[in-house]
Amino acid sequence: MRILLDECVPKGLKRSFRPAHQALTVADAGWGGLKNGALLQRVAEQFEVFVTVDGSIRHQQRLEKYQIVFVLLEAVRNDIVVLEPLVPRVLEALATAKPGDLIVIGG
Repeated sequence: MRILLDECVPKGLKRSFRPAHQALTVADAGWGGLKNGALLQRVAEQFEVFVTVDGSIRHQQRLEKYQIVFVLLEAVRNDIVVLEPLVPRVLEALATAKPGDLIVIGG
């Protein structure tokens, strides 16, 4: 599965999804600075999953129109030490997720 991590997600978190999945950051893809609408359109063309910590995405975008799974990580801090323990739950949820789904994983 191809997974893209939003700019607000620590880049080191991509290692937690490997080797089972191919995980890249927005910077790795060369899409830094794109606004959410344009970014999500590109993500939908090349990835199956978009991981973010930006809770406002569910209110600012019509997620169901994109053929990707959205993962929202909710935590007290945007720090790899806090977010990394959430990855097993993300992987478990992805096993049954469908495009357009929003998976919220809190820690």
